[in-house]
Amino acid sequence: MLPPLVSIIIPVYRAEKTLPACLDQLKAQSYRSLQLIFIDDCSPDGSYAYLASQREALEALGMEVTLLRHEKNQGVAIARNTGLDAAHGEYIYSVDADDRLADNAIELLVKAAEQRRVDIVGCECYLEEGAHTRQIHQPDVKTGQEAFQQICYGRMKWNLWLFMIRRSLMDALGASPFSPGVNMGEDLMVMGKLLYRASSVSIIHEPLYTYIRSDQQITNVYRPEHWQQVETNVRELESYLTTHGATQELELLHYLKLNLKLPLLISTRREDFRRWGAMYSESNEY
Repeated sequence: MLPPLVSIIIPVYRAEKTLPACLDQLKAQSYRSLQLIFIDDCSPDGSYAYLASQREALEALGMEVTLLRHEKNQGVAIARNTGLDAAHGEYIYSVDADDRLADNAIELLVKAAEQRRVDIVGCECYLEEGAHTRQIHQPDVKTGQEAFQQICYGRMKWNLWLFMIRRSLMDALGASPFSPGVNMGEDLMVMGKLLYRASSVSIIHEPLYTYIRSDQQITNVYRPEHWQQVETNVRELESYLTTHGATQELELLHYLKLNLKLPLLISTRREDFRRWGAMYSESNEY
């Protein structure tokens, strides 16, 4: 019996400098039944050429390589949709081109998914900020409802690279689940829908992924359009839950909204405080 195929979606934009390390970690995976889907979002650097040059080496390891390129830059949401359209594995996983993945990460995730018969299996991660690294822990949950609750209470992270998802569950969201052009909070929106639909979830309490926060990300202040994109994705999730009559999840969503806009409340900028009051104003009483 062949091991289940895992489709790994890797959006690429201006990643020429980090792609060598990214590919090294993929080559080092102890689990080889992989479909590597690279989506170059019209990078102006040599990202696509480098990927093309490495294709044969990856395929020599028994991995399937799908190399796609957008003719114009469209953003990470559409890149993720492009990747999903090309995926045919039993499981879906996501990797960012500038992060790190433990050598046994996919093996452990598949093993847990198969043995525990779950829709979604998650893990913990390291957060690397300059010279500092700390482990991010995830709470132990058994159902999608429990995981959704923990995310809303701010106790659980929702990043796509923390979860391997059964493709049949992802397919249930329909074609192109990521909203085109809405590139901030896109993972929160989709993971929220997936967890609402998931009957079973399991967490591996090991840091299998390292998220590298660059100096630019550490010092970056959200621009108004970023806050708007996050809100658009939250409203999409809210609409989805309303359509499905998810009363309990809609109540929990108020706490998620408060957690999302908390940075505005602790800012020293007057305009941030005004934005805090207006953004998700229906949740302020909570």
